Amino acid sequence: MKELPNPTFPLSQIGLRAALWPAPATGVSTVAQPSMPSVSSVVSIPAPAPAAILPPAVESRQGITVGWARHLDDVRAAQRLRYDVFVGEMGARVSSPLAGHDIDLFDDFCEHLLVRDELTQQVIGTYRVLTPAQARRVGSTYSDTEFDLTRLRDLRERMVELGRSCVHHEHRQGGVILALWGALAGFMHRNKLDTMIGCASIPMSHNGVTNGDAAASIWRQVSAKHMAPIQYQVQPRLPLPVERLDSTLDVEPPALIKGYLRLGAKVLGAPAWDPDFNAADLPMLMRIDDLPARYRKHFLGA
Repeated sequence: MKELPNPTFPLSQIGLRAALWPAPATGVSTVAQPSMPSVSSVVSIPAPAPAAILPPAVESRQGITVGWARHLDDVRAAQRLRYDVFVGEMGARVSSPLAGHDIDLFDDFCEHLLVRDELTQQVIGTYRVLTPAQARRVGSTYSDTEFDLTRLRDLRERMVELGRSCVHHEHRQGGVILALWGALAGFMHRNKLDTMIGCASIPMSHNGVTNGDAAASIWRQVSAKHMAPIQYQVQPRLPLPVERLDSTLDVEPPALIKGYLRLGAKVLGAPAWDPDFNAADLPMLMRIDDLPARYRKHFLGA
């Protein structure tokens, strides 16, 4: 395989770009984060925004507890799990102010969802959620650093970004990710939000394939059946050069991507190449209205 291109849009270039968001309509409320101790000092945060509506601290389900981070220690536990998975397993390169933790400038602005083993209290699964109000404050979503999301401009006021999803390697049988999704669905419903976006990663070493051929093959499969309408399609800032890769392999997508597709998610465009995380990222969009009836009943009771 030919050498992949170098990054062209580092995170440090993100500024406060209000033009990414349309002006809120009169009478439409936006959702933001609760006050929380700063995770790092990389961003100067203005006065606290109104809090998002969160459920009780934890909910118990079959040997695990699900809850939203309320303290810095909770966030640190999520960041340690992320480091173990992304750096320890995937070989990612992260620049972090704290050794053994995956920390970036978006963490200060996000809600952090945690699944813990009920017996040991170890964090075994996590997501972070960037709400519209907090995305406006930081000036961007993480996905904006990898894709030109201009076509999603009209969705942003009711759109959250999901990111940094990971599950401990001993707990990947499905229960943890279902618990995370159930809590996310409840969060969306309580806060009157209807759209989720995020970058779904395909590791460069996937199912025994050790270069980008697996990602190119998965892109070929999903683009044939699961593309979003043209008005929502986006462009990668640093495209994975799929035209130089073998896209004919019969390879299964990662479990998380397969799960998203079962939930009615759509692929927004071709994968971006993320050299720091040693992965190709697919831009994905999921809307509450597109949830199949059985999942709507399971997650929302409706």
